[in-house]
Amino acid sequence: MAATLSACGITYHSPSVDEKAEDVTVLELSPQVIATANSSAYMPRSLPAVFFSNAGSGGAAQGVGALPAEPYLPEETRQQLQYRPLPDIPSQPYRIGPGDELLLATKGSASTVEQLTGLLAAANSRQGYVVREDGTIAIPDVGGVDVGGLTIEEAENSLFQALVNNQIDPTFSLEISKFNSQRVAIGGAVKTSTVVAITPSGLTLGEALIAAGGVTVKDREFASIRIYRDGTLYQIPLNTYVENPGLKDKLLRGGDAIFVDTTYDLDRALAFYQARIDVIALRTSARSSAMTILQGEIALRRSALEEERSNYERRRSLGEETRDYVYLTGEVTKQSRVPLPYGRRATLADVLFGEGGYVNTTGDPSQIYVLRGADSLAPGATVVAYHLDAENIANVVMATRFEMRPNDVVFIEEQPITKWNRAFQQFFPLLVQSAQDAI
Repeated sequence: MAATLSACGITYHSPSVDEKAEDVTVLELSPQVIATANSSAYMPRSLPAVFFSNAGSGGAAQGVGALPAEPYLPEETRQQLQYRPLPDIPSQPYRIGPGDELLLATKGSASTVEQLTGLLAAANSRQGYVVREDGTIAIPDVGGVDVGGLTIEEAENSLFQALVNNQIDPTFSLEISKFNSQRVAIGGAVKTSTVVAITPSGLTLGEALIAAGGVTVKDREFASIRIYRDGTLYQIPLNTYVENPGLKDKLLRGGDAIFVDTTYDLDRALAFYQARIDVIALRTSARSSAMTILQGEIALRRSALEEERSNYERRRSLGEETRDYVYLTGEVTKQSRVPLPYGRRATLADVLFGEGGYVNTTGDPSQIYVLRGADSLAPGATVVAYHLDAENIANVVMATRFEMRPNDVVFIEEQPITKWNRAFQQFFPLLVQSAQDAI
């Protein structure tokens, strides 16, 4: 019956490697054969550059730009104020000096008017005479009269003698209209820094401070009044000044300089510290803003990279991207086309067991082949069949060393009993059907 079915061409045919075929060369896997096979030129494909980019590379965080330098913070510490009293000076009459303005007044007689025309014009116009740097005043028809360093009485005597010498009626009065030669400068922690002139009645320390609008110190404990006189610095702590009223009556003289100072200004120190805190807060805010901007840029770059990678995956799934493949067939768990990995070389074990291996009940472990086209594509080129006998399980180690090449075909032949079983499964229904037809 079988012969009859065979003659009719309906017997079962299964794939196998024909070692007697002239165009097939079978090589048993051995270390030497593996080394020769692995030496064939092959460079695994690389992933596209988009897979090597990361969202955090490139670019720089953009903040608020360069921040201003931190404010200077002086080393202010509490110091014990020393009391260096201002020495007393005797009360002295006012002496005329350069810059003072003198005013002359005369009798209103006709003869006097004719003789002292210049004096009368000065008195009536209230212009006066300014003492020059050399201490003299220039009077028309009289000339220069030296009054520098003289008291008002001494100046009147000097002027009287000058008028007599020039045969002019010496009936006049002399007074100082403006005091400019002796002045005291006041500054520091006062309402208004100013310069105060000394008059014949004198100028005290208290009057000078009042003329400057008073002291504007909040913490008297750390303030002092410093007076510079003739190269010496005198210091009166403000608390001492307030507690001793007599210090307000200290007389000043021309050229004195008063400065109200603080050894430790609490408000200023707090302002400096607050300014530094503000700078730190601004830098923190700038960093936070820069990080927010950077995170936004990274999110945009990450989205762009993910879109490019997704587009690549879609193109690859549609077959547009070129890939290297190995084909798995025969008695395997799943016959399939296996893509070779990017950037590295796959082995026979990777392909064979990465896809589920083979079926022990139907596959013949002694007949595992890797079919590879010969290097030459000329007519008559042969196919090389690398044979792995895995019936000896130790030989599976060679599968981990045998490298795959594009378009290799991994084939596992079926068990002999499997071939007969399948043939019988296909033959038996036909036999039953023939018997039924014969009845």
